[in-house]
Amino acid sequence: MFIRVHCGSSSNYNIMKNCPKFTFGVGDRFAHGAHAQLQAFIAAKELGIDICPVWNKSNREHDIIGSQPQTTRDAADAAVKDLGWSGPYLLDADHINLKTVDRFIAPCDFFTLDVADDIGEAADPADVSAFIERHPELIGTVSIEGIAQPFEISRADVERTANQFLKATFKARAIYDHIISVKGDDFVTEVSMDETDSPQTPPELLVILAALADREIPIQTIAPKFTGRFNKGVDYVGDVLQFEKEFNDDLAVIAHAVKAYGLPASLKLSVHSGSDKFSIYPAIKRAIARTGAGLHIKTAGTNWLEEVIGLAESGGTGLALAKEIYAQALEKKEALCQPYATVIDIDFAKLPSAETVNAWNSDQFTGALRHDQSNPAYDPNVRQLLHVGFKIAAQLGETYINALKENKQTVSRCVTENLFDRHMKPLFA
Repeated sequence: MFIRVHCGSSSNYNIMKNCPKFTFGVGDRFAHGAHAQLQAFIAAKELGIDICPVWNKSNREHDIIGSQPQTTRDAADAAVKDLGWSGPYLLDADHINLKTVDRFIAPCDFFTLDVADDIGEAADPADVSAFIERHPELIGTVSIEGIAQPFEISRADVERTANQFLKATFKARAIYDHIISVKGDDFVTEVSMDETDSPQTPPELLVILAALADREIPIQTIAPKFTGRFNKGVDYVGDVLQFEKEFNDDLAVIAHAVKAYGLPASLKLSVHSGSDKFSIYPAIKRAIARTGAGLHIKTAGTNWLEEVIGLAESGGTGLALAKEIYAQALEKKEALCQPYATVIDIDFAKLPSAETVNAWNSDQFTGALRHDQSNPAYDPNVRQLLHVGFKIAAQLGETYINALKENKQTVSRCVTENLFDRHMKPLFA
């Protein structure tokens, strides 16, 4: 059954949770960083920058650590209460599907619908034909305000894109309907298509948005896959100029789709960064300043690494524990890296031995791990390994949690300064 969307200049979606213009996804692996993270948002607000915190933690991370989404909600709520945060804040059910969503429904109010597994799975030919017949405006010369060169889109192009993505939009609707049936519609919906093999071009994004509008999913953010590599914990690898062009074209496509298909006026582009894509921040900043567009950006793993940096910076038992985490991560590197194989590039041969790291002082350890590319000690191999090595800390249990508590001042400072100085100021200030 197909849902007919009446095109027009105003949104057809009037009942849903409001998603602020700028939202910033932060991860809190062990539910002990929310206060320090929120301090960064408070510091940004004091500069006149309104950014809404979105705490996120994936089903896989909960399973690895042995936690529940309610734990993340409790930590966020406590930070908001203790620090007197009066602005909006959200909790993201990160990359969920029909099999994993249920544990997130009660505590969360932001749902990232991950349909990557359905991308590329052939759609029903009748569904593809019906989509093409319903959207003749997608075929031919398509002019988009803000894009100098019109798209030249053939019927075969639309058929290919629909065949690749249409089934994923049906799955997104099924997940959305399930959430609605349990909790009502008071939540923010994001559709994620970034964990795929190939990036989506701006013309493909236009077709995808038309299909999502047909499904009447009130998406407020969409996360496409961009050109280049978004590896965990390290900077962007790719052509920054090409990224900037794609980002600007995607913003224009979204603005066009909102008007053409009545999608929510709050719909914005989402960048699932894998943390710390500093080299593309200037391009993003220029684009949102020029267009007035909103932005959702995620830096989920940054907090965990800053915790380890804070422990190492504290010296003594904190540094010793950071070294132990590295030694165990090195020993189990293949198993730790396997789930993240597509989003890390670690040269195992260049990883320092456990004996070498055990001889480091605080400055040497933090120099290797902290994401400061001007520091000759910075080691992206060490950083990526520890980024995926949070399972080691989970296995250490109370030993790790107690270390965070004992070194709270230093750890918290590292967490806050990293988010505020390295992320928020370059993007928004």
